[in-house]
Amino acid sequence: MFKKILIANRGEIALRIQRTCREMGIHTVAIYSTADRDSLHVRFADEAVCIGPPASRESYLSMPNIIAAAEICGVDAIHPGYGFLAENAEFSQLCADHGIKFIGPSAEVINAMGDKATAKAHMIKAGVPVVPGSDGLLESLEQAWEIAEEIKYPILLKATAGGGGKGMRLVWNKEEMEDAWNSARTEAGAAFGNEGLYLEKFIEEPRHIEIQVVGDQYGNVSHMSERDCTIQRRHQKLVEESPSPVLTEETRIKMGEAAVAAAKSVNYEGAGTVEFLYDKHGNFYFMEMNTRIQVEHPVTEEIFDYDLIKEQIKVAAGIKVSGVHYFPQGRHAMEVRINAEDPYNDFRPSPGKIQYFHKPGGHKVRVDTHAFSGYVIPPYYDSMIGKLIVSAFTREEVIAKMERALEEFIVEGVKTTIPFHKKLMRDERFRSGKYSTNFLNEFEMGEEE
Repeated sequence: MFKKILIANRGEIALRIQRTCREMGIHTVAIYSTADRDSLHVRFADEAVCIGPPASRESYLSMPNIIAAAEICGVDAIHPGYGFLAENAEFSQLCADHGIKFIGPSAEVINAMGDKATAKAHMIKAGVPVVPGSDGLLESLEQAWEIAEEIKYPILLKATAGGGGKGMRLVWNKEEMEDAWNSARTEAGAAFGNEGLYLEKFIEEPRHIEIQVVGDQYGNVSHMSERDCTIQRRHQKLVEESPSPVLTEETRIKMGEAAVAAAKSVNYEGAGTVEFLYDKHGNFYFMEMNTRIQVEHPVTEEIFDYDLIKEQIKVAAGIKVSGVHYFPQGRHAMEVRINAEDPYNDFRPSPGKIQYFHKPGGHKVRVDTHAFSGYVIPPYYDSMIGKLIVSAFTREEVIAKMERALEEFIVEGVKTTIPFHKKLMRDERFRSGKYSTNFLNEFEMGEEE
């Protein structure tokens, strides 16, 4: 087992990893920018190293600075958390080159699953259902027209190196294709340095469902069922729950088997998620694979009563995965993300000083956060300041518990998404479980209370 791990991240995920490491008897090294010198992840680490100024590119994205800190502190491994360098193949390889274990997949696997066209080819070979579309990258506008006519409009043009909706265009008919082709290539080139596009059938009224997988160094992969991540804003998840309100047990089993096949096809090591689109007819299609721990991993932890960070560390140290996990009956969990944003003003970021901070409590109520009264939320990073996770026997009980916990959650001094989540929990369509990823397009916040 590792003796010392550097956590190449900040905020609540750095704290989350520290807690598990401490329980496992592993010393931790925190890294921080000058903007984060007073953060809790710095305070609670065994050692802490300042790696640069506030800008991410000069601190949390600075590979030379992080490797230097790791070598100075004599660490065995680096845990990247999520975001920043967690899915960066170059960083994974750099760790390997310096004899430091990267707690996650190899550079080869990250590259294979990070490029969407390559990932799709792997899935087809593994027999995993994929959205009908082009076999790899499109060579020309004419080829895009030809395939679109074959699989029928509407279609999506997508950047192969894309993310966050950049380089993506929805095309409803042939007349729209040329403008969409040109603008998607331009945007993809500017954002990712890669103009490559591929084409997929547009799935109408989809749900976004992901399967949690863990693979070890011996080719074994287990999965821990699904999380429904359908409530999104601009491709960013806001609410996650398990089980999905729409999956049948038969579909759950098939989706889990497909996720395991997907991970095995690339010899996946570590924790990750295989993400699917689920249509209104009950079909599911591979969308992408996230080669890291997810923000929403606590949902699965609460359902299965299992520490996924611990499992990550164990498989990185050469221990086999823990085995098959069957979905426990009578369990439901939900997570909402508490962001420092103003939901009454188009979710505009709201950095600044938290004057007063009170976390909710009670049976099966969990709050993962690095915030506290007096904490200054810096403007340089992601706006998420915490996650509220609740669990109970039924979805109805979970929603009631979440509504109660949100009423107890007090953050003064900055705007947060708490009012949005309160309103969402009372929304009849949300409570019914019958919605798609377009749900928030029709959701109205109304006047500020």
